[in-house]
Amino acid sequence: MLIKRWFGSLVNRAVALVVVVILLSTLVVTVAGSLLSRGELEQQARNQVETIARLVAGELDDKLAQRLKTLNHVAQSFTMDAEAFESRARVLIRQRTALQHFFDGIYLIDRDGRVIAEHPQAFEQTGLDVSQREYFQAASSYLTPVISEPYVSNYQDQPAVMIAAPVFDHQRQFIGVLGGAIRLEGENFMEEYGNVRIGKTGYLGIATRSGITLAHGRSGEVMAPVRVENPVLRDAMEGFEGTRQTHNGAGSATIMSVQQMVQVPWFVAAVWPAREAYAPITRLADAFVWILLAAIVVLAPLALWVFRRLMAPLKTLGQQINERHLGVRNDPVNVSGGREIRQVAEIFNTVMDERDEVLGSLAEREAFFRSLTQSAPIGIVQTDVLGRIDFVNPAFEALIGRPASELQHSYLMSGVYEPDRELAFKGWQQSLRNHEVFRGRFRLRSRADDQLIWADVMTSVIETPDKALGTITVVRDISHELQVEEALREEQQRAENILGVLQEGVLMVDSQGLIRYANNAACQFLGARGDCLRHNFFELALIQDGERTLTHTDFLAGEDLDGLYVTLRNDSGQVFDIDLTLLHVRKGHHNERMVFVLRDDSERRREEERLSWEATHDSLTQLLNRRAFSASLVQCLSEAPRQQVRSILVLIDLDYFKPVNDEGGHLLGDDLLKRLADLFKDSVRQSDTVARLGGDEFGIILPACGLARAEDLAERIRAGVEALRIEQGGRSFGVTASIGLTELSPSDSGPREVMARADEGSYIAKSRGRNAVVVVPAPPDDPYQESS
Repeated sequence: MLIKRWFGSLVNRAVALVVVVILLSTLVVTVAGSLLSRGELEQQARNQVETIARLVAGELDDKLAQRLKTLNHVAQSFTMDAEAFESRARVLIRQRTALQHFFDGIYLIDRDGRVIAEHPQAFEQTGLDVSQREYFQAASSYLTPVISEPYVSNYQDQPAVMIAAPVFDHQRQFIGVLGGAIRLEGENFMEEYGNVRIGKTGYLGIATRSGITLAHGRSGEVMAPVRVENPVLRDAMEGFEGTRQTHNGAGSATIMSVQQMVQVPWFVAAVWPAREAYAPITRLADAFVWILLAAIVVLAPLALWVFRRLMAPLKTLGQQINERHLGVRNDPVNVSGGREIRQVAEIFNTVMDERDEVLGSLAEREAFFRSLTQSAPIGIVQTDVLGRIDFVNPAFEALIGRPASELQHSYLMSGVYEPDRELAFKGWQQSLRNHEVFRGRFRLRSRADDQLIWADVMTSVIETPDKALGTITVVRDISHELQVEEALREEQQRAENILGVLQEGVLMVDSQGLIRYANNAACQFLGARGDCLRHNFFELALIQDGERTLTHTDFLAGEDLDGLYVTLRNDSGQVFDIDLTLLHVRKGHHNERMVFVLRDDSERRREEERLSWEATHDSLTQLLNRRAFSASLVQCLSEAPRQQVRSILVLIDLDYFKPVNDEGGHLLGDDLLKRLADLFKDSVRQSDTVARLGGDEFGIILPACGLARAEDLAERIRAGVEALRIEQGGRSFGVTASIGLTELSPSDSGPREVMARADEGSYIAKSRGRNAVVVVPAPPDDPYQESS
């Protein structure tokens, strides 16, 4: 009984027939396929796997070589001194857009291994010490581009490979490293190879000879150890190249082809499960097509005959529906056949009954519409397709000052003021022709007070699926609104005139950053020629708060600002020091606005910079003063535990300076001090610190210099001081220097301890007859600290 009920559905019968055909075809194809030989497919599969491994290894070699070459080319273009390299690092890295397409992260690293610039900045690696990283040590030691071993990066512990190239100054001295990071996880070309499929379930694997997985197409593992229990992989780590049959981790037989790479000590392994690789794809496909065609030729006539028998009741149903539509048949349609056909007949009968009910309710709805419009506060007019009025409500009668009896069958356009009539008629015709809503503002003649009134008019089409029946028009008196708008425009013009003469830049932007208002001063700040409205404020100007660049999102999501000191750089290259004020209007709404007030703050900042410079420099020699020197010494002491080469403190105490002042005068003494200051600055590196500590005493800090080099430098300075002479009044004036040196040790408790040692050296030099260099050794490091 259940089976008979199931076959009562035409759909079920058709499905059963299709299933039988598919089962028969599949059976024939399966039997035929089992008789085919698979010997030829085995060799083809091995060749295919080997070809894929070779192609992928070659392509990966090419991509790494291209990135290595591009990175090294860019690094060679950075030829400049170390100070310029560090100061322009951010600009240099932003300008190299070619590298941004090749690498997930780009870094500039100074000679000491500190990251000085990065892209993108969201990685927040600037200032990080990478001197212990293998890629930095290799690039700085061998002074050649290198591709690193995979490592876990400091940014979210992501695995990566670094391509690093050394950067040299004009004298080919090493000044830093340009690095490009390639993440092993995420959207990059490594993931691209991991997603390569051989057949349906075959995959690629990339690993280093040291046994670290870089990409695994089946498991997705990265930085995992290579499965050394597999003999092919174990041989690959020792340099093997070739194709063998082996087993994967699940114990299934596979074909594995290994190809070693040229650029790096990596290898590519292409793996294809033997069960899939040996499937007779080509022959089975051909056999399946021919067998399926034969089955269709035999079964198609039979299926056609069966379906005709099944669909015969539909013809009877169609005849009865046509008779009901023409009115010949009043009884409901009734046919035999499948359950679906009977269901269609029942639905048709239901629809016909509902149509009769709908026609009966149309009169009720029209009456409801008439009563609703009677009490509406706005004018409502119904017209036919020619524009003749069929109905108006009392509000429209009051608006026009004419009764409904007088308006009946008159043309709607006759009430429009003549100069506006042509435009109104075209809009009404367009609404009727395109079946769309038309909206406009026109002047109407009102007989009530014998004057023109402004009206906001909206017209919509009354239509059926077949044709348009007319229009419905809603009319609203907006004369008073326009008067208010005019008053508001006058007030706005007055406000704009006031803002136009202000020195401060005032502009208003929307939530997307588009400028909705800007006075002349604001446009000058933005470097815009003429009107800057409708431009994007954040594209015209770059606003920086110290090292941080403030974006559209920062201002939109932040609170109101009052007196924020920022730097504004416009598209024309002009830079302004700005005192910025921000006010949010309608915050959080779709029509939110932001009002910016920009005041030029350059004079105040220049005064602050002057005072800051004077606070840290000696006014006579232009060298750092004692306070700034002490701060530099404290900084250098904090870095001492991480330095492989010791930093050196040099104290210089001039000999016989008082006689120069007494006999030659203070002006001569000042001239001698300035020349000595120039001598000291010219003798040291740009990274070294030179200061006048007071009177005739000077100090020099030599970071990561080493005692031997520092002693040679001090001896040159001593000789230079001795050789410096000033002629005045037929006499020659000069001085010598007693110089004390000491190393900065991790065990030093503070700057006083180091200063005391260097000072002791200068005293010893004076006691030995002056004009000498004395080295005071640092105390031995704390044994506990060394062990830790």
